[in-house]
Amino acid sequence: MVANYKEEVAMNDAEFVSAPALILRSLSCDPARPALTTPDGLRITAGEFAAATYRLAHELIARGVTRGTTVSLLTGNTAEALSARYAAGLAGARVVNLYDGMSAPVLAEIVTSVDTAVLLVDAERYAGAPELLALTDVPTVLTLGPGPEAVSAGPSGTDGSGADGSGADGNGTDGNGTDAIGEDVIAASAHRPAEAPAVRIGPYDDLSIRHTGGTTGIPKGILSLHGPYRSAFDLPYGPENGGAPRLLAATSLAHLAGVMSDLTLYHGGSVVLQRSFDPGEVLAAIERERITDLWVLPPLLYQLLDHPAIARTDLSSLRRIMYGGCASSPTRIREALKVFGPVLVAAYGMSEAQNISVLTPQEHDRVGRGGQFSVGRPFPGIDVVIRAADGSELPTGEPGEIHVRSANLMAGYWKRPDLTAEVLRDGWLNTGDIGYFDEDGYLYLADRLKDKIIVVGGHVYPSELEDLLLTHPAIAQCAVFGVRDAQEAEHVHVAVVPAPGHHPELEDLRTFVTTEKGRIYAPAALHLLPEIPLTSVGKPDKKKLRDTLAAA
Repeated sequence: MVANYKEEVAMNDAEFVSAPALILRSLSCDPARPALTTPDGLRITAGEFAAATYRLAHELIARGVTRGTTVSLLTGNTAEALSARYAAGLAGARVVNLYDGMSAPVLAEIVTSVDTAVLLVDAERYAGAPELLALTDVPTVLTLGPGPEAVSAGPSGTDGSGADGSGADGNGTDGNGTDAIGEDVIAASAHRPAEAPAVRIGPYDDLSIRHTGGTTGIPKGILSLHGPYRSAFDLPYGPENGGAPRLLAATSLAHLAGVMSDLTLYHGGSVVLQRSFDPGEVLAAIERERITDLWVLPPLLYQLLDHPAIARTDLSSLRRIMYGGCASSPTRIREALKVFGPVLVAAYGMSEAQNISVLTPQEHDRVGRGGQFSVGRPFPGIDVVIRAADGSELPTGEPGEIHVRSANLMAGYWKRPDLTAEVLRDGWLNTGDIGYFDEDGYLYLADRLKDKIIVVGGHVYPSELEDLLLTHPAIAQCAVFGVRDAQEAEHVHVAVVPAPGHHPELEDLRTFVTTEKGRIYAPAALHLLPEIPLTSVGKPDKKKLRDTLAAA
């Protein structure tokens, strides 16, 4: 198989239809169907959403947005955020999501590095916009809806607008002296045509720059092209004969919930938006909205299992709970199978490679060493090999570095050819993950290569130790991370959320771990916490744990 996308897929630019265009066509063909439910309960039809998105695309084009322009989105889980991403894509722009949870200085560095020409801000992120704008120099800043100056009360009972009705007082502020963010681009687009713009998008044009989670410093920008992303829309989606999907987008649209929303809308379904993940609200929405599809990271799945409302929630509408993004506990996954039934789908992928493998509900009896669940078998057209550190291919059953080759690989890290060369060689991507295959071709993950803790006598993979610790009756949640001392020696630290009524002690856990796994796995330090901090994408924030707990 040839891995280079340009060699693998012989697409005619004139015949290529981008993913945003496909999604809007699907919506336009069935204008009366429900498409979106906002966090405030507003229902938006497919026709309404498509028309507004087409108008926004024309407005962006009129303002100079074209192929090669970077449009950055400072947005939350809103209909406007989805519309803006599609509209920018229809115009040919390269789209960048500015993730919630990152600091203003980090976001400012991203905005500058990706050559942002237009910044779009929605109501969910108005509060953080001034701090970011003070650190950047973006040519055009626009709001997706009335800006804060238009919705706040001005002095003497006015609405805060200036004499000219623009919302500004002539000094770039609203009637309250608050800095205005920018013009409402949705209002400005109202007179534009509600039809697809005539912009030719090719399979090799830039689609987006996605950034890594940012838990280890300034995140890397991952450049994706239209062609590879478009290919996902040709694959089957969802259970057969199950009716139109109803997706609950309770995690950030800037991450995988956005991808799932794209596929759901294209395949005739609807998306219910929530501002953020709250386990009680998720369970209520599943019952109220008859949700069929849900995407969660494993720590969020555990929050659902631990919520007191789970036992009285009607979960019968669920057809698929997709989970992945970080290591999962076999103990908790078995518990989830009992609670939710045969609806779990394990997905293994990464921004650099899109989807790699999948474990269907019917395959969740596939377990490996220590009862670990597989992450499934590679998708068709995806080549996966396990290599040793010297690059040689390892035999079945032997763990090593996972390398992937497919037509869906990233184009590279934005403006970082050095980093690109480190992971992309001869068409193969080194994922940085450790794993192995069983004799039937099922893939298992051991850990992230960079998360390996080097201790005296060997090494510790955090996920292995976490899996063990979660079998201890005194532990509800945990995270394992390495901490270096003054002599650069690494030590195993464990952050634990105790089970109700329990108070685990370090020596007890050391004895438990030593008995079950061996002395080198025994933790050097135990930190009891009310909750495990998560990153903006819902993964355990081990950098924060390391920074805040190492001294203790």
